[in-house]
Amino acid sequence: MTGTQISYYFHCKRHLWLFANSINMEQNSDTVAMGRFISDNTYKRKKHEIQIEGIALDFYDAKTKTIHEIKKSDKMEETHIWQVKYYISVLESKGIEGVTGKIDYPKLKKTEDVFLTESDRVKLREIENEVKKIIDSKVPSEVINKPFCKKCSYYDLCYI
Repeated sequence: MTGTQISYYFHCKRHLWLFANSINMEQNSDTVAMGRFISDNTYKRKKHEIQIEGIALDFYDAKTKTIHEIKKSDKMEETHIWQVKYYISVLESKGIEGVTGKIDYPKLKKTEDVFLTESDRVKLREIENEVKKIIDSKVPSEVINKPFCKKCSYYDLCYI
């Protein structure tokens, strides 16, 4: 399970299935490239991306126990919040207590604080179970026909 999968669960279950089943289209996406550029150019003086069992944290401040997730836009803020909550839960499972999160939107000069509550932990377990069911399904979910689909890296695969 990855934070990206948690994010895609909220964004588009079809996208989640395609991505998790190794059908990758992100390499062709200008939106993904821009997000990567913003992430790569934020926190330059600090050790940037940190890997924990296949999970990539954009930046972790060990002194304050704060996970920073860097995003281009706040249009999909709920997906970002749950992704960070998932990351907090992963660090907690490794014995690191008191972790919080912060979503950084450098282009907007905005940050969003993220905390993991007990009810969030319960919901995360439910989400993880649903993600597994979606990934293990033999076929992808239906196309969702949302306005943001036009900018999705999987657009051609879903609509053409």
